Amino acid sequence: MASTLEIRDLRCNVEDKEILKGVNLTVRQGEVHAIMGPNGSGKSTLAYTLMGHPRYEVTGGEVLLDGENLLELPPDERAKRGLFLAFQYPQEVPGVSVANFLRTAVNALRGEEPTGPAGSGKNLAALTALQKEIEAALEQLRWDSSFTRRYLNEGFSGGEKKKGEMLQMAVLKPKFAIMDETDSGLDIDALKDVARVFNNLRGPELGAIVITHYQRILKYIEPDFVHIMVDGRIVRSGGRELAEEVEAKGYDWIKAQVG
Repeated sequence: MASTLEIRDLRCNVEDKEILKGVNLTVRQGEVHAIMGPNGSGKSTLAYTLMGHPRYEVTGGEVLLDGENLLELPPDERAKRGLFLAFQYPQEVPGVSVANFLRTAVNALRGEEPTGPAGSGKNLAALTALQKEIEAALEQLRWDSSFTRRYLNEGFSGGEKKKGEMLQMAVLKPKFAIMDETDSGLDIDALKDVARVFNNLRGPELGAIVITHYQRILKYIEPDFVHIMVDGRIVRSGGRELAEEVEAKGYDWIKAQVG
């Protein structure tokens, strides 16, 4: 049975200023929802609030994943329940290779801490299976395995950082992915690569929230639903045609309608 992520009247303050003013949204596995809006509308705040960033103070509402309120859980437990955030600005982690990061993340999320002495049959089998998953994901990204020996995001271009986020998504297999302005800073070739990997991952077991200012990424990742956020609320919802209307008219006409 497909999982459901329900955001109900979510309100949030940042440094005593109310940013989210009652967000309502329901996302089911297999659906892709795009959230668009002008700068300062609360899109990235929504992403970080869903994942439990301590800077964002929830003042009301619920976030339910299959009926369980995620707001009562720390970020790592939200990840274990199936939530994943692709950052707008992924951080560099010197000294930690991509391969080690992925192994640690998979072990933490799946509760599969290696047991037995290094090199034992059980340990080796788990590592071999994970390596195959990583290699399959790298093939989708058109990268060779040398990428996984590099330190996480250190010296990466903007496009490489975003592709690295897609690699994590491919290996971790979340129920719901929140992509916070993944198209930011990407040239057209990198954008196409990221979109291709996402579309390969897309299916009945992945629900996604794609946060963006522009329609550009939606030309390559076809949304099932488009929502417009203004001043901390979702004020319009529709299909792909809504994104095209925003592309043609901008946001002022919506701002005028909602006051």
